[in-house]
Amino acid sequence: MNKNNVVTLNPWENLKSFTDARIALGRAGTSIPTNALLKFQLEHAQARDAVQLPLDCEAIYLQLKNELSACPQAPELFAAERPLILSSLANDRGTYLQRPDLGRMLNKVSVECLKNEKNEYDLAICIVDGLSSRAIEKNVSPFLIKLFGFMKDESNYTFAPITLVQQGRVAIGDDVAQQLGAKAVMVLIGERPGLISPDSMGMYLTHGAKVGCHDAMRNCVSNIRPAGLSYKEAASKAVYLLRESRRLGFSGVNLKERTEQTHVVEVEEINFLTQQ
Repeated sequence: MNKNNVVTLNPWENLKSFTDARIALGRAGTSIPTNALLKFQLEHAQARDAVQLPLDCEAIYLQLKNELSACPQAPELFAAERPLILSSLANDRGTYLQRPDLGRMLNKVSVECLKNEKNEYDLAICIVDGLSSRAIEKNVSPFLIKLFGFMKDESNYTFAPITLVQQGRVAIGDDVAQQLGAKAVMVLIGERPGLISPDSMGMYLTHGAKVGCHDAMRNCVSNIRPAGLSYKEAASKAVYLLRESRRLGFSGVNLKERTEQTHVVEVEEINFLTQQ
C-alpha cells in the first residue's frame, strides 16, 4: 500500500481469474473497499430484480417464432392460432413466492386454453418464468436454437405447441403435459438467482409426465448461461436425455447423463496459489 492507494490487496488476488466467487476483496483499513461493497450491492439488486420483474411472454414467443423459423419443427411448435400463454394458480408474485404449491398447477382459464390443442405428442416444451425472468429472456432462444440444431435430422418426434407459463414452478410442466397429451415435457425455467448468477436457466425433463410426478422422476441440466454451462453443452445433454428416456421409457434418478467430455485440460505441475 502507498499513499495513493489505500486498498491493501489480498494474497489470493491471482485466484480471482479462476472464479466469479467473491474472494480476494482486499481491505481498506479494517473494512472492505468501497468498490467491492458497491459491487455487492449492485449484484444483490440485480438478483432481486430477476425475481420480481415479470416475463414478457408475447415478446419471447415472437422472438422464438422468428429465430426458430428455419428449423423443421417450427410448424408444430407454433401451430397454435395464438400464443399459448398460461398462468398458475398463484395470482400474483407475492402469492407465488409464499405458496410454492400454487405455482405447480394451472388455473382454470389455462386448462381451458389447452383443450383444443390436446393430441398425442412425443414432447411438450414449456417455458416458465420461475424465479428469474431475466434467465429466460437471455437464454431460452439461444438454447433452443442449439437444441433443434442437434435434432434437425430427427423426424420421428412430434412436438406440442410451445407454451409459456407465468408464476410457474417446475412441476407445472406435468399439468401442461397432461392437458396436451404429451408423453414427455421439457421445462425451461428461470433458476433462483445468486449474487453472481441472476440469469441462470434450468432444463427439467420428465418422461411420462402427469400431475403427481415427483422430483426423482426428472432429469435436470442446470446453470445454462454464457458464464455457466454453454448452450451447446446443455443442448447436447438435453438431446441425450431425450433419446435415452424415450428408449428406456423413464426419466429421473435411474437415467444417468453419460455424454462424453470432448476435451482434455492439460495440467502442469505448479502450485496454483503461487503460480510457480
